[in-house]
Amino acid sequence: MVYFVGAGSGAVDLITVRGAKILEKADIIIYAGSLVNPELLKYAKPNAEIYNSAEMTLDEIINIMREGDTKTIARLHTGDPSIFGAVREQMDRLDELGIEYEICPGVSSMCGAAASLKAEYTLPDVSQTVIITRMAGRTPVPEREDIAALAAHSATMVIFLSASMTDKVVRKLIEGGYGEDTPAAIVYKATWDDEKILRGKLKDLPKLAKENNITKTALITAGGFLGGKHGLSKLYDAAFETEYRKIKEDEQ
Repeated sequence: MVYFVGAGSGAVDLITVRGAKILEKADIIIYAGSLVNPELLKYAKPNAEIYNSAEMTLDEIINIMREGDTKTIARLHTGDPSIFGAVREQMDRLDELGIEYEICPGVSSMCGAAASLKAEYTLPDVSQTVIITRMAGRTPVPEREDIAALAAHSATMVIFLSASMTDKVVRKLIEGGYGEDTPAAIVYKATWDDEKILRGKLKDLPKLAKENNITKTALITAGGFLGGKHGLSKLYDAAFETEYRKIKEDEQ
């Protein structure tokens, strides 16, 4: 069995209990060495085979899974495997080989970043939509998903894999309709010990990134959710009746 395991956003104790148990029993661990906290490998049993996928090709990864088919294999991905995890191509190959697999979800870095920012992405009267995307670079994105086009929605933006192009990201966001003074932040290595949070206005981000030498392993966030004004949730409004809570007579 192959288990695709979300390693969490960085801090060792943010891996799920299920994920940690899989690592403890795994005979083989293939981990995304460029992004996964190496401290997580302390969960491995002494005789486990450990491979760093940052140094490997897809074929090499699949060959290890194929050759170890009778063993328990943990494929340790950063954050949650479903977001920029490159897992579908691995699962397709395992389907072709008839090798069983399961997915253990993890805490995405976007969740870790929100926690570090002490922010809520979906604030009433501000934004009820979160757009997760990345800037086109060496790896393209569909033309219809150009950041400027997505910015037209004025929703909360969480931009992965683009810290080396912060200036271009900012230009695209402003081109799409965000004001230069839109609240924004860069979160470097969210929840890691060396995490760094840079807050400012959208127009400030390129300067902040340059001054702090941030070119990778960071999320760019932008939107009114980082501002001070927002509405209140109806969920706990005394005048809002729900299936579980009726309006009291003195509140009508």
